[in-house]
Amino acid sequence: MKVKTTGRLAAAGLVIFLIFLIVLKDRGECDMVQDIKKSVLAGTWYPGNPERLRADILSYLAKVPGEKEGGTIVALVSPHAGLVYSGQVAAFGYRQIEGKSYDSVIVIGPSHRAYFRGASVYDRGGFETPLGVVPVDVELAGALLARDKILSFRPEAFAQENSIEMQLPFLQVVLGDFTFVPVAMGTQDEDTCRRLADAIVSAVGDRNVLIVASTDLSHYHSYREAVAMDTELIDRIARLDVRAFLKALETGKGEACGGGPVAVAMMVAEKRGGAAVRILKYANSGDVTGDKSGVVGYLSALLYRPDGRQGKRESGDAGVNLGLSRQEKETLLRSARKSIEARLAGKSAPPPESESERLQEKRGAFVTLKKDERLRGCIGYIEGRKPLLETVQEMARAAAFEDPRFYPVTADELGGLSIEISVLTPLVPVEDVGEIEVGRHGLYIVKGHRSGLLLPQVAVEYGWDRETFLAETCRKAGLKSDAWKDRDAKIYSFSADIFGEGEK
Repeated sequence: MKVKTTGRLAAAGLVIFLIFLIVLKDRGECDMVQDIKKSVLAGTWYPGNPERLRADILSYLAKVPGEKEGGTIVALVSPHAGLVYSGQVAAFGYRQIEGKSYDSVIVIGPSHRAYFRGASVYDRGGFETPLGVVPVDVELAGALLARDKILSFRPEAFAQENSIEMQLPFLQVVLGDFTFVPVAMGTQDEDTCRRLADAIVSAVGDRNVLIVASTDLSHYHSYREAVAMDTELIDRIARLDVRAFLKALETGKGEACGGGPVAVAMMVAEKRGGAAVRILKYANSGDVTGDKSGVVGYLSALLYRPDGRQGKRESGDAGVNLGLSRQEKETLLRSARKSIEARLAGKSAPPPESESERLQEKRGAFVTLKKDERLRGCIGYIEGRKPLLETVQEMARAAAFEDPRFYPVTADELGGLSIEISVLTPLVPVEDVGEIEVGRHGLYIVKGHRSGLLLPQVAVEYGWDRETFLAETCRKAGLKSDAWKDRDAKIYSFSADIFGEGEK
């Protein structure tokens, strides 16, 4: 009897133990499910159907020129608006990493809806999109959190946040399986940026980790104002000038909701040997919707370690990088030369040879001709009147045959001519001449019925300082050299993407 009782107790104990294990297992699975952050954007910001979402992203990627950067990509700057608005711009960056492999990806975005000091690191589970679950790199997230007390886990920072989630479908398509660490910045001051950057560099070590800085640029200004403001920031990014970038945000010269993430990416790239920047694509919502009354700016850029093929822009270079691809620049230069050749042959200009959307944008542009390093003609439109490609063709003919300072170009000269193109940003009124930067800005001065313009590269070529540049622009207008000081003188600045034949 005693033996039977003992046996029953043992059997009952085993049953209880098995039930206990099952409960623990279920609880663990439940906890894991709870740690998976469900999408809050699927079906609104991007398609909720996985097949449709993948097809849309692939269609954006297919429209990006095939040329890829040969260096080691350290970081991407990518927009985070709804897919129909910024998806094509984002594709320019993600096309660059398509098929690559990383030990992990750190996606840094601004916290739009939760306010807190420092940055929040998501250190558990994963993020779900219609394309599947992206696991969090728990080990790397933990290493980040251990580096600085300014970093913490705040679930509210991710609850409704779009800046991080919008990057995931692109990453899933171009990388396949990968792990990542989501980081949401509550404050974006220089101290927070530097401490987060230092923590990332320390935690990552020598691992092959990609940084994605999620940001949109200016918000709800007119198209012209937005382009001017965004160019301010893009120029500073292109020069890897973190302090100037943050100062532009602080003073309101530029806007970026994810300015902090971009600054962190720049800092990390510099610390990890990423010494070059390539601006891939700039556009704004007005380019998509046609409504240019209040637009949002989008940028795609990469920060990389050069392999020797293409380096950083030299400090003495003039102008800014507006994101024209090498192929688009070559198309413009080729079209300019063919336009001149056609005129010499008594033919009309050849039809456009590119369907690039950027070359169809209405932009001001100048074409400069030189012979033996000396000016041979220069004419352009200050503001965008026609599609850029058409403008360049027309201005190339005008520079060759209609510049009143020179006799028309002859067929014998054509082989010795070099062509330089300056694609202009919109004019911006100058309130304080101290804001004029030699090498970056061109000047346009108007007084009465007289006006004069000098391109950014002119001041660099002659080694002028700011006041000399102003004086020479006045002389170009037929005014006294100090006319820029007069109250009725109107001064405008602009910049330009400047490139010529034979450049790499």
